[in-house]
Amino acid sequence: MQLKGKTVFITGGSRGIGKAIALRMAREGANIVIAAKTTEPHPKLEGTIYTAAQEIETLGVSVLPLALDVRNEEGIASAVQQAVDQFGGIDILVNNASAIGLTPTLQTEAKRFDLMHSVNVRGTFFMCKACIPWLKKSSNAHLLMLSPPLDMNPKWFAPHLAYTISKYNMSMIALGLAEELKGQVAVNALWPQTTIATAAVQNLLGGDYLMQRSRKPDIVADAAFAIVSKSKDVCTGNFFIDEAVLQREGVTDFEQYAFAPGQPLQNDLFI
Repeated sequence: MQLKGKTVFITGGSRGIGKAIALRMAREGANIVIAAKTTEPHPKLEGTIYTAAQEIETLGVSVLPLALDVRNEEGIASAVQQAVDQFGGIDILVNNASAIGLTPTLQTEAKRFDLMHSVNVRGTFFMCKACIPWLKKSSNAHLLMLSPPLDMNPKWFAPHLAYTISKYNMSMIALGLAEELKGQVAVNALWPQTTIATAAVQNLLGGDYLMQRSRKPDIVADAAFAIVSKSKDVCTGNFFIDEAVLQREGVTDFEQYAFAPGQPLQNDLFI
């Protein structure tokens, strides 16, 4: 129960990686804030903030589900204040909410471009800004971005320029804040080695074929916990890959994370 009494605020936490991280932190005793848009069941998307909260509560921790669109800074301020009112502070922020669109430039509509940058960049920036005053009060504050390592190889830009620059901007926020908040808040980025079996993979990227070649969100959740359990003074400014994190923790059985054991795995974007 390494996080007993700590409060973890997770954006995009109603399903997939965000929910898996919430469940992992809850197993360590943390109070959980689930902040996401989905309040009503969706035909193509599993779960809501309320069903996620119910699942987490079975682990014996306190959960606060909050309807939040990170594109709205007033909504962010309200959600953070509600979390603080409920739990007295925030110790860990996980910026997981993200929008994706893997289109080349000529097929990228302004609406999709704006969505990705409003969620991935603007939303991340203002979530951090709202939480930093509270994180600074924590004895071991961590801020974690679900964003890729920065790599200027043009091959990562050419196929989906708009998406790449939006995710790299999340990583640049991590890079800048790690230096700005050094000694006060640990700031790191985490990215999966392989594709992860989520709704985005199923519905947008590769359907059943890619799902069979993916890992379960639990691997990212275990890596996230390993990161935030470290001292803020020695674990900051890193661009972590989930598999490498767990290898350093002594994990050798990665088949446990396979969505379809025995199938070959597909590297994620930016790997």
